[in-house]
Amino acid sequence: MNHNAPTRAQYPASRRTTPARRWCILALLSAIGLSGCAGKDTDGLKAYVQEIEQRQKSNIPPLPELLEYETFTYDELSLRDPFEPPEKAKANARSPDTGLQPDLKREREVLEHFSLGSLGMVGSIEKKGRRWALIIAPDGTLHRTTTGQHMGQDNGEVINITETQVELKEIVPDGLGGWIERRTTLAVSE
Repeated sequence: MNHNAPTRAQYPASRRTTPARRWCILALLSAIGLSGCAGKDTDGLKAYVQEIEQRQKSNIPPLPELLEYETFTYDELSLRDPFEPPEKAKANARSPDTGLQPDLKREREVLEHFSLGSLGMVGSIEKKGRRWALIIAPDGTLHRTTTGQHMGQDNGEVINITETQVELKEIVPDGLGGWIERRTTLAVSE
């Protein structure tokens, strides 16, 4: 330790560096440093900015014109409840009874546990004049089916089998409490 060096108490208060003085000195040095940057040649930068501004012109279509919104005041005393169907729709809501409905007491066959979209036809075979379709289930099991058997979850009955497709007659709800018949096919997938 140097005993000849003056201690802090020996310096007069006017010569001591306080935090406020340090900030002033730092600010003064920063201002001097930044003033040196202002004199640099910026013509190249200005030319580059002009080039970019000229290059980025694009044809953006104008925004569509907004239509005027019409307000409507609902009068519940003179108008029908909007959540109830109109009277004509109520009267026609039931479909005519055609007598068509699936046999719900029939025991379900194996291929009726799968949706028709999840089944795939891989081919067909013929034995003693009777054609069988080879159907693969989602679990990878290969099944054979023939006319009169059922498959799919919409009461689908196999009515025709060709070399490349199975034709089905399905009985599905019509949405009005009745049943309708629709035809669909399941073809060999490549």
